[in-house]
Amino acid sequence: MASVTKTPTKKPSKKEPTNFSKDKRRKHHHFLVTVYYADGEKFGRVYTDKDKADRFADRQKRSPVVKSARVTQVS
Repeated sequence: MASVTKTPTKKPSKKEPTNFSKDKRRKHHHFLVTVYYADGEKFGRVYTDKDKADRFADRQKRSPVVKSARVTQVS
């Protein structure tokens, strides 16, 4: 009779959230501005300058048809 040994299976490790500020390879970061409209539509635009992204989001928020505008860092 053959003896079968069972090897423990590895659990997939959970990916840790990336810390964009520590990545030395990047020359600039990317900021996604997502604009949500009252009719359910969604629009996104990517900027490499945080100030420009913030100004665009603020400008969009002044519109009466915009429900919300959000700036997120994507890389």
